[in-house]
Amino acid sequence: MEQQRNAASFGMWLFLATEIMFFSGMFCAYLIYRYWYFNEFAVSSRTLNLPLGTVNTAVLICSSLTVALSVRAAQMGKRILLVTLLVATLLLGLVFLGIKGVEWKEKFDEHHVPGYSFDVSKLAKESPIPIDAQRAQLFFSLYFAMTGMHALHMIIGVGLFTWLTYKAWKGAFGPEYHTPVENFGLYWHFVDIIWIYLFPLLYLIDRKPLH
Repeated sequence: MEQQRNAASFGMWLFLATEIMFFSGMFCAYLIYRYWYFNEFAVSSRTLNLPLGTVNTAVLICSSLTVALSVRAAQMGKRILLVTLLVATLLLGLVFLGIKGVEWKEKFDEHHVPGYSFDVSKLAKESPIPIDAQRAQLFFSLYFAMTGMHALHMIIGVGLFTWLTYKAWKGAFGPEYHTPVENFGLYWHFVDIIWIYLFPLLYLIDRKPLH
């Protein structure tokens, strides 16, 4: 059983390593284009809803706490506490996705979704310096690509934790066997860490254009 647990844990770490490489490519692309098109990225970044992004960050940090506590509950064989913590994690994940949906709806209403209806004329008027619409569209393309992939991982995580909650309710996990809780917990922590990087990159750094 110990060998199986170690093999499962090693497999999860390998999977997370491939995920890190995937997101690292998008992070690098974003940073390079932000350096090249500083003003357009800075002006576009200021349109993002900072309060909602901050709330979502707090939500994910709290969900990491409930995941860590759920692993401990599984190790101690506390079934009811485990189920409660898993449900709390699920609810926090759904809250995050709901808030992200509100943010995307704002971008849709403002015509900041890349495509034929993309329009930053209002943004250009409010900007203290001229901005290039195509470069601004590149920012929003990366924004939706990065937050969209993160949201997809969140949806997968919600599905995994729904299954975990069902199995935990059936008493499948205890001190002798709780490997799925640990491994899916690692996955959830990874998704949270990705957002910890996305939040400052998209919402916080260099929100004022160079004059």
